[in-house]
Parts: sequence; C-alpha cells; structure tokens
Amino acid sequence: MKSDVADTLMRVAAFGHVLKLSETQNNISAEELRRGFTFEGERIPLVNPQRGIFKPRQMQYLLSIRTVFPRPGKPVWYDDQRQVHRQIFESREAVDYAFMGKNPDAADNRWLREAFENRIPVIYFLGVAPGLYQAIIPTYISGWDANALKAQIVFGIQNQADYVAPESVNERCYALQTVKQRLHQASFREAVITAYNGRCALSGLPEQRLLDAAHIISDKDERLGQPVVPNGLPLSKIHHAAFDAHLIGIDPDYRLHVSGRLLDLHEGPMLEALKQLEGGVLHLPARTKDYPDRDRLALRYEQFKVAA
Repeated sequence: MKSDVADTLMRVAAFGHVLKLSETQNNISAEELRRGFTFEGERIPLVNPQRGIFKPRQMQYLLSIRTVFPRPGKPVWYDDQRQVHRQIFESREAVDYAFMGKNPDAADNRWLREAFENRIPVIYFLGVAPGLYQAIIPTYISGWDANALKAQIVFGIQNQADYVAPESVNERCYALQTVKQRLHQASFREAVITAYNGRCALSGLPEQRLLDAAHIISDKDERLGQPVVPNGLPLSKIHHAAFDAHLIGIDPDYRLHVSGRLLDLHEGPMLEALKQLEGGVLHLPARTKDYPDRDRLALRYEQFKVAA
C-alpha cells in the first residue's frame, strides 16, 4: 500500500543504491538504470526508458527525472536537452525542465506538480554522453508553470544526513556550483575518451574505467584551460600522475619525452614501461579537429623542460 512512510523508505533505498553506483562508476549507464534496485525482495525501476519523468507504481510520489544526451544526428525533442548544460554552466539559481507533451494535467506533469507541492527530493539523471548519466541527489522541483509547460528544478546540498530543500539563494547557488563542477569533469572526460576511442593516448590501454581526462593546460587558466577536447588527453592513472608531475612531456610534434629522473632509475616493470615511452609518439584521435592543440602542448612542454 502506498503511504508517506512506505514512499520514504523506498526512496531512501533508491538513493542509497544510486549513490553506491556513483561511487564505483564515473557515470551510470542506461543499462544500470534499467536494472533498477531491490526493495524488500521486489525489483523497483529507477526510470522509464521511454519517458523522462518517472514514478514507480509502488511509490506515492515522483522518484526521478531524466535528461538524455542526444546521439549525433538524432533530433532534440525537448528544449532542456539543449539548454540544461548551458544553464548549469552559467550558474543560474534554477534550471528549467520541460513538461512531457503539451497537457499540464497529464500524469507525468502532475507528478512534477505533486513533487513541487510536497517538497519531495528526487533523483536527476543528467545525460553527459549518449547512454551515460550523472545522478544528482537530491534534486527538488522548485516551480511548476502550466502556461510555460515547464518546471524548475534546484539542487540540494549533497552528503547531508537529511534531505532538505535549499531555502536561501546562497544554498541554491552553492549546490549548483557543486553540480557545475561535476558536470564539467564528467562531460570533459567523456568527450576526451570518446575522441580517442576509449584508449590511453600514451600506452593504448583500452580499459575506460582506468582512464582519466587530463588537461594539457589546467582549468585554472581562464584563457587556455577550457574543457575542450584539444585541451585534453585520455591517460591511465599512472600516466596521468607522471604527466602532472612533469615526469612525462609531449612536444608540439606529439613526440613523447621521459624525464631524466625516471630514466636514471631501475626499479621494476612499471618504471620500465614508463621509460619505454621515450622517443615514442602520441596515439592521436581519429578526427584531426580533436588533435591536441599544438600551442597548448608547447606551453606545457616548456614546463616539462624546466622541471626536468
């Protein structure tokens, strides 16, 4: 039987399941979302694969909303698919979420209104690449406009003991800034790794779960540190650490250089694998528009030479 207590218990179970997935995966796949979670021996879906607004039949209130990342060449059906990333990066206090269809009294849109009226925390599955999502918990429906056919959503403070809708502008802005940082990292990582076909640019390692998206120029640099593919390299954890420590350098002609500090050491197979990069050439992406920017590499290579 649906009740506030049963809904809360099921919601907490759903949040816990999704947060655990987020701890072990950079992004949650559509396949994982389809599997749902288990509550008292019953499988409960997390999303409706065909719709973005979802309330399981077992729950009293809305559980999740979802924005897909359009596949290349596919149509964009709703405005929020185009605008939500921009809205987040522009640090607006709230983000628009489009109604399902044009009837505000349709079931999906009523679920949004009920979540708004009852201040229900929900999961926002935000697409960062085709079939991949960041889970933002808690998210709240902060407005519902039948005329504009849109709801507004705000984000709550993560990792709090209790889920409480943010009351002040400062709270909402702080939570949005946290989401912005996550989205920046997730979108940049997926774009860079996809451009290189899921392989480390130094070693060719094909396991995406072991890869980071390294900045050539740090994102602290306002002029050259943008989260764009030509400013990124997919690197395994060890190669990323060596690159950041200026133990590995890449010149503007994509040649690899190893610091003399490493070349002079003789301490096992991992070190030997790094040393063998000396004189090699970077694995480049398929599209020339995604190649590492030579000017950025030149600046970074100068830093390597000074540190070496």
